[in-house]
Amino acid sequence: MIGGGAAGFFAAINLAILHPDYRIQILEKSDKLLSKVRISGGGRCNVTHSCFDHRELVKNYPRGYRELLQVFSRFDVEDTIAWFKQHGVELKTEGDGRMFPTSNSSQSIIDCFLDLAEQLKIKIHKRSEVLSVKKEGQDFVLETNAGQLKARALICAMGGHGKIKFYNLIQSLGHRIVEPLPSLFTFNLPGETIIKELQGISVPSAEVCIQSSGLKYQGPVLITHWGLSGPAVLKLSAFAARDFHAIHYDTRVIVNWVFPLNPHETEVALKKIQQEKHKNHPMSQAQFDLPKRLWENLCTGAGLPFQKPWAEISKVQMKALTERLCKSTYHMEGRTTFKEEFVTTGGVELKEVDFKTMQSKLVPNLFFCGEVLDIDGITGGFNFQSAWSTAWIAAQHCKI
Repeated sequence: MIGGGAAGFFAAINLAILHPDYRIQILEKSDKLLSKVRISGGGRCNVTHSCFDHRELVKNYPRGYRELLQVFSRFDVEDTIAWFKQHGVELKTEGDGRMFPTSNSSQSIIDCFLDLAEQLKIKIHKRSEVLSVKKEGQDFVLETNAGQLKARALICAMGGHGKIKFYNLIQSLGHRIVEPLPSLFTFNLPGETIIKELQGISVPSAEVCIQSSGLKYQGPVLITHWGLSGPAVLKLSAFAARDFHAIHYDTRVIVNWVFPLNPHETEVALKKIQQEKHKNHPMSQAQFDLPKRLWENLCTGAGLPFQKPWAEISKVQMKALTERLCKSTYHMEGRTTFKEEFVTTGGVELKEVDFKTMQSKLVPNLFFCGEVLDIDGITGGFNFQSAWSTAWIAAQHCKI
């Protein structure tokens, strides 16, 4: 087993449960095990998501959704919940569908995996970097920084990486690697004054659109000290990862702050407000349930005079306010990784893997699972779910 992360441990443990006579070893090149498990969900570990319809579940994966439909038919969210419960870890569901250990600590998952690995006599090698892999007859010969190892079967669970050189081992075995690119990131808006004035403000229902492609997503949006974040932005970053890379993360981003209202509906609502509150100053009270500072910013940007009441706001100014509310445009220049949860698109070409078994179509007894594949999900527990599912299937079919 190459890789001491979520997929590597899950595959090793399930393989050992099925075949207690196998000698199973995990090779981890760093001195840390399960590092992404530890930091996920702010240290609570977002284990999965409470989406039990496979066809709905796969919609959360920009890449690999067709293959995952087959995978989830074998091991899905319900199976994940049951597996962890069987091994002493109860999960709970939060309002947005994310699922965490009831302990609210990723240490529960880490302890579960490490305890099972010890019970099942899985040998773990930290600081063990695999330098090369060759297939000699029925064996894989692994040259590591600690010496040579031989294996009858090999499961690759090295996770996702930002540079293609990290996939050299897999390429040397004949597999094609889809270029890795960032897939989960926030939008930098360094030249926009909105950042200085409104950082920390969030809007529960907004729509974010890339001007160059028209691709858009809805959901909560957060204004940070570097730009825009929140579920709508992160989902858009994932589904448009390759588009963003092609334009060097330099584009115009359009935000509808009053979604699901469209410009016409917004204009009608503003006219009603103007009639009902004609004596009031527009900036004295925020409308559309927007945060007051954001409302004031949008009014100022539309050219509304602070001292005049609604009754004296001109048609031109009302049109400008409608435009600001529904089509605020900002210049995106660059990206920032979302917290510490680094996710990439790219990895092992999916056409070269049999998703019934997770075995290579090119090399017998070579298996893949987790983010090493060209599969990635949006934030919310989806990347872990694909890791559990692909690792479980690999373990079922890895036989020597």
